[in-house]
Amino acid sequence: MSKGERTKTKAQSAREKIKAQQAAQRAREKRRRIVTYTTASVVAIAAVGLGWWYTASQSRSEEALGTVAPITVQSDGSVVMAQNGVTSPVVDIYEDFQCPACKELERVSGQTFKNLAAEGKAKVVYHPITIFSQDPTRANSVRAGSAIRCIADGKQWLAFHDLLFKNQPPETEEGFLPDQLKEWGKEAGVDTPGFDQCVTSNKNADAQLSYSKKVSDEQKLDHTPTVKLNGTEIDNQVLFTPSQLREEITEAAK
Repeated sequence: MSKGERTKTKAQSAREKIKAQQAAQRAREKRRRIVTYTTASVVAIAAVGLGWWYTASQSRSEEALGTVAPITVQSDGSVVMAQNGVTSPVVDIYEDFQCPACKELERVSGQTFKNLAAEGKAKVVYHPITIFSQDPTRANSVRAGSAIRCIADGKQWLAFHDLLFKNQPPETEEGFLPDQLKEWGKEAGVDTPGFDQCVTSNKNADAQLSYSKKVSDEQKLDHTPTVKLNGTEIDNQVLFTPSQLREEITEAAK
């Protein structure tokens, strides 16, 4: 082999070696990108999962404590739930038994109100009102509000209160009929004398409507549920997030 041929062969070998090194480098870079993308994906999925878990934990309803604070039915139809001597913070709940959003509030955050009262961290005041102006929702609401006014015992009142929301009729249908209300009264353990007759006669309808107007005017209510903490309305996002709701109320108790 001539000197020129040997030089050409060496140059060719060097080029091939460089190409091989470049190919190896590209392969390493590709593997690195794959590992990086895979790791990023795993981290992203973990972040989404963690975010979902956090959101779910924030919106999870509380479990019942097993105890209930003393409940007093007031002469005007409102009901106070609080441990003896607890006067603040005051949580006022303005609700309509026919209101779907009120039913959802009771489902999501109702136990939080009850637990806070049982723990002595709040004075909770229920204000059952009728906010609807057209039938059948108005008539349904009035019958429910009138019926619960027939109950004098606090614990029985609360049990009936919860059953009314649990059995809330559709907004387009006639519901909360006398026979239904009396049956739910039995389920709630209501033993108030004359309860059935009180429900059948709808005798508290005028008182329900009068109280509803008075409270709505005084509090400037235009929607239910409206929940106020020491007179200031609680934001809906907080209201329907039990953990935030608890935090806001307990902070006001300090």
